[in-house]
Amino acid sequence: LVPLLTPLTAASFLCSRDEGEAWLSCRSPGKATLYGSVTRRGLSSDGVPDIVASEGFVVREVTKKSILISCPHENVSTKFLAPYTSFCRIHQKSITCLDISSGGGLGVSTSTDGTMKIWQAANGEIRRLLEGHVYDVNCCRFFPSGLVVLSGGMDAQLKIWSAEDASCVVTFKGHKGGILDTAIVDRGRNVLSCSRDGTARLWDCGKSACLGVIADCGSPVNGIAVGTADSSLNLGSPEKPPSEREVGTEGKILLLAREDKKLQGVGLQSRQPVFLFIGSDAFNCCTFLSSTYILAGTQDGNIYQLDVRNTNAPIQVIRRSGAPVLSLLPYRDGFIASQGN
Repeated sequence: LVPLLTPLTAASFLCSRDEGEAWLSCRSPGKATLYGSVTRRGLSSDGVPDIVASEGFVVREVTKKSILISCPHENVSTKFLAPYTSFCRIHQKSITCLDISSGGGLGVSTSTDGTMKIWQAANGEIRRLLEGHVYDVNCCRFFPSGLVVLSGGMDAQLKIWSAEDASCVVTFKGHKGGILDTAIVDRGRNVLSCSRDGTARLWDCGKSACLGVIADCGSPVNGIAVGTADSSLNLGSPEKPPSEREVGTEGKILLLAREDKKLQGVGLQSRQPVFLFIGSDAFNCCTFLSSTYILAGTQDGNIYQLDVRNTNAPIQVIRRSGAPVLSLLPYRDGFIASQGN
């Protein structure tokens, strides 16, 4: 069920006392799209919206915070959730990246309005403005401590910030193109970045130095993820002994989501290729579900689930729409995906 009932519409449906209508559509590959609508007829005495669906759709359950709608003909259903809370004043334009601290108290986000801000996760109150990048900031994330932020920008610089006083404590330079994603190794003595210049680099936070180029792909690397490899996986051996400044790289595999339709796995300490999988379009993002299973999303809307021990064929390909898959996050026994629609 790929409905045209947006989260904003769902919120208004659940919160308003007025009558209203929203369109629905149910689309299955290779079949004609089914169209319909849902209509709100006011609120019941206990404050729950009275909602009915047109022919072909059934309203299964309505609460003050959700609507469950099914399409019996296709045997599918979707639950629409009203936002728990909305923060509308942190940024003025599109939010391009965000992260929440490990304790859940703080958020950090970047936007096409050119700003990067730290805010209270409970109420959206802005705590700090992080200024120092030239041009757009593409990515941001908290270190495990929740007290430090890592960011990367179109100025090809990687920066580390204090969440307490907004000072920039470290700037890494070495990339020749804009930085598109970052990752943190263990507790954060080493960090990783990938760039439009086609490289992924490992950095030493204590010495503010590049410890090496992990991969040089010849194509922009849109996203990376680092994880502990399955013990049966051969990660290769480094050509020379690793620096004593490398901390926590042993037994790790680095995923590279590449613009040239390739998803690559590289031994983090060895710098040796582990696998190379070719997808349907440019890969935008990737993540680990476990030491064995990984996910990666493409520009044409596919989500690939792979077993790192055998990447000849995907375990499954998930496709909800043709909209670009922009980010992936493990969640409970599954995952959360965001798409460009």
